[in-house]
Amino acid sequence: MYVRVLTLSLMLFVVYTSSKAAVVDVHIDIKTQKMDVVVAGFHEYNWNISSARRGYKTPTGKFRVNWMTPMHYSEQYEYSPMPHSIFFHEGYAIHATNETHRLGRPASHGCVRLSPENAEILYSLVELYGMGEIQIVVKNGPPKELPPTRPKGWTMMDEEYTH
Repeated sequence: MYVRVLTLSLMLFVVYTSSKAAVVDVHIDIKTQKMDVVVAGFHEYNWNISSARRGYKTPTGKFRVNWMTPMHYSEQYEYSPMPHSIFFHEGYAIHATNETHRLGRPASHGCVRLSPENAEILYSLVELYGMGEIQIVVKNGPPKELPPTRPKGWTMMDEEYTH
């Protein structure tokens, strides 16, 4: 038991102290209107998004979380609600939308929209790991390669994976 706890502690230490890698990598593909979320080296989520529609722009590049709030109201767009807002570049954020029927195609003024459930999950991950442990990559194409998904039923204490 002691070896398992020590192994788990060492794994968590490596994840938290790695200065190059983020604990949570968010990959946003504007072309396919998809978001992939990688947590601690495992591909955990693939969600539909909506990014900027014609006439607007979603910034591309690598970003960190600048600030976040559970509820924001856009001063620029008639105080539209932006639940679970994660701001990553100037006034651009990842946030929830109630217009879930528009997910999967460009529909926003530039922000990245998610379903309320998915935005809450992502927001919780940022709260759990901290803003400095999140990397957001926005591009016009998929990530080069995504890591594997976690094996079904896997847990950190599963003997098969901790030896």
